[in-house]
Parts: sequence; structure tokens; C-alpha cells
Amino acid sequence: MKNFWIFVTALNFIEDNLTSPITQENIADACFCSLSSIQKLWRYCTHTSLKEYISKRRLTKCAEEIAKGDRSITDIALEYQYNSPEVFTRAFTKLWGVSPSKFKSQWKFTGIFPRIVPDENNIMGGNYMGKKVDISQLYDELRSKAGTYVLCFDIVGLMPVNDNIGRQAGDKMILEALKRIDNAADDTMPVFRIGGDEFVIVTGYEDKERAEEVANKVIKFNGNAIEHDGKQIPLSLRVGATKYSSKAFRYADLYKLLQDTIYTTRDEGKTVFFAD
Repeated sequence: MKNFWIFVTALNFIEDNLTSPITQENIADACFCSLSSIQKLWRYCTHTSLKEYISKRRLTKCAEEIAKGDRSITDIALEYQYNSPEVFTRAFTKLWGVSPSKFKSQWKFTGIFPRIVPDENNIMGGNYMGKKVDISQLYDELRSKAGTYVLCFDIVGLMPVNDNIGRQAGDKMILEALKRIDNAADDTMPVFRIGGDEFVIVTGYEDKERAEEVANKVIKFNGNAIEHDGKQIPLSLRVGATKYSSKAFRYADLYKLLQDTIYTTRDEGKTVFFAD
């Protein structure tokens, strides 16, 4: 449990200080452990470095602010600790594939790197920490749209790409998958990232055929490739759909519902699978 406490403390410290200067030494001090210990634990738990996590969380929050449209890009960049608009633009474009000035016209989705939420019910000992991502906004959306279809997507074959070509290629696949999903969703359909390669559209549709139309807008691009270091890497997604009819379901049950929908689609060997 000591390592779990350190992990939770580090997560909370980072989230509370995204608009403040953060050093890795600050995080270690907050966790009452050595710098090398927190770096090792963090990479083991998240498969990323502290520096990369902080950067991606900041850029996600910046995207949310840009989408609101009521502040200048320079003000947002400075608030989230970027020394200049030029430095911010380079970092933002690397993550999002578009410059900050073009973001609002090309994206509706902003949650590319959601906050990690520790899962104390899934601790296996050692340095393994159970973790999910924050889906509180998704929970609220489903409560307000009970009885409508939720589309749950995952990328086919992402892990071999990460292992054999590299995580930069995998990140490009994730970004392109999100772009396809974001383009398929209209302005009333929020999109969420619920895992490394798992995404959700809340359609608001009670009608199965209308929900299938949205799913097919994404699936029709299956097999189209992304380019990475001169290689063409085909990208395909699967989609499972479920209709949750109750407003009384627990927050803790939601993640399992979405995961089960994705796993069932995978186990059925389907590209599109409606559970009901």
C-alpha cells in the first residue's frame, strides 16, 4: 500500500499544480521519497515519464481552454507554464497534429489525455497500481441520456505497433482514430477517451439504425493508413454498442459496462456489434 499512496500523492500533486512550475524533485518531496524511486514507480505504473505525463495533461487542459474561445492563446500558454507562444505551439502541434490557432475549427474533442484515477480495488502488489481514467463527465452525460446508445471503440492491433515500431507510431494511430471518431460525432455527441486505445461516443439516439449510421461513419475508413517514418501503417477500429436504460447505475459500474462492451465485440470477432 505504500507504493499506492505514493502514486496517489504524485497524481494529486501534479493535477493541483498544472498551472504552476513543477519539478520532479517537487513531486518526490511531496511523496516523501527519492527522485529515482518516484521516477521508477511512475514509469512502471503509467508506461510514460513524469515529464511526458505533465506535458500531455497540460496540453489537454489547454485544448479545453482554446475550445471555450474566451481567452487568447498566449494567455493560455503562459498560464500552463510555457515560456513563449512559439514553444507552446510546437508542443501543442506535436500532440494534436494542428496548431493552437487552427484547433477550434478542426476539433470538437479535447480530452486526448484524461486524468488518471487510481483504482484501489485493482492492486496486485509490488509496483503494479490499478488505474483508470476520470470518466465523471461521461457518467453525467449518460445519466442525462439514459436509454440511448453508447458506441465503444477500440483500435485493432495497436499493441504490436507499439512493441515493434514504437510508441510514436502508436500515438499517431490514436490521434487519427480520435479524429475519425470526432468527425463522425455531431455537436450534440460528446466523445471521451476511456483507456489507452478505447473511446466512447454518447450518441443520444434511442434508435438503433441512427446509432449504426454514426458507427459506420468511423468504420468506413478502416484500412486507411497513417504514415510514420516512411512506413504506411493501416488503421482499423472495432465498435461495440450498448444501451444503458437506467439512471440509477453506480459510477463504479460504468467503467465495467464500457469495457465489457469492447471485450464482447472483440470476442465475437465483429467489427460492429450491438449488444441489444
